[in-house]
Amino acid sequence: MPKGYRIHASSGIHRGDRDYQQDQVALLNHPRQASCMLAVLADGMGGRSGGRKASDQVMLTARQLFERYDPETDDATALLRQIVEESHLVIKLTAVSAEQEPHSTIAAFLINPGGDSHWVHAGDSRIYHFRNGKMVFRTMDHSYVQTLVSQGEITEEEALDHPHANILMGCLGTENDPPVDLHVVPQLGAGDALMSCSDGIWHYFTPEELSSTIAMLSPREACEFLIQKARTRAKGAGDNLSLVIVKFDPLG
Repeated sequence: MPKGYRIHASSGIHRGDRDYQQDQVALLNHPRQASCMLAVLADGMGGRSGGRKASDQVMLTARQLFERYDPETDDATALLRQIVEESHLVIKLTAVSAEQEPHSTIAAFLINPGGDSHWVHAGDSRIYHFRNGKMVFRTMDHSYVQTLVSQGEITEEEALDHPHANILMGCLGTENDPPVDLHVVPQLGAGDALMSCSDGIWHYFTPEELSSTIAMLSPREACEFLIQKARTRAKGAGDNLSLVIVKFDPLG
């Protein structure tokens, strides 16, 4: 790992105002490379058992494949693509016995020992990259309202209150193959931060609020604060919430 920074990370999850938890999140350290990690977040859909089965399957598949990953010789992008494709296939197979058709989003990022980061996402769970307190990039949702925003028909603010905000154009477990959107950050360094979160978090914050919170607080404190603030802003109608934050803090 390049010198000059120390990595701090944390994750958080809350049921929100729902009767059951369908989000899942994991921050995995590589079993043989201490400076290699994988953050995985999945927002399940499809009833009490269906959505949870789907998000659990994403976690299980990610753990199994990451354990076999060799950071020195294997292709990180190929690993992430395999996690999406295998999770999708198994979720489709479990749909036969599930009470409702199970689906899941995925938002995962891998950090290699060399400091490069590789992302994959499908659905409306997001990954953000912050640098020195400002957002420099985020994933684009595979949703109906994101399509309207991208076409200039509505604004980001209007999208939050749109009546069809929950309609996804792609995720895991559907009849069609899921989108596999990939992104690479060639080099992370001191002042960088990555966050993956479900829509139960990002729906309630501007990018400026997220970036300033993550810049000022430790990852654990930021996770707790964002969950608490999202719960307050949801006013009793909040979704499941999950997030993972990784910060690259300067040494000293």
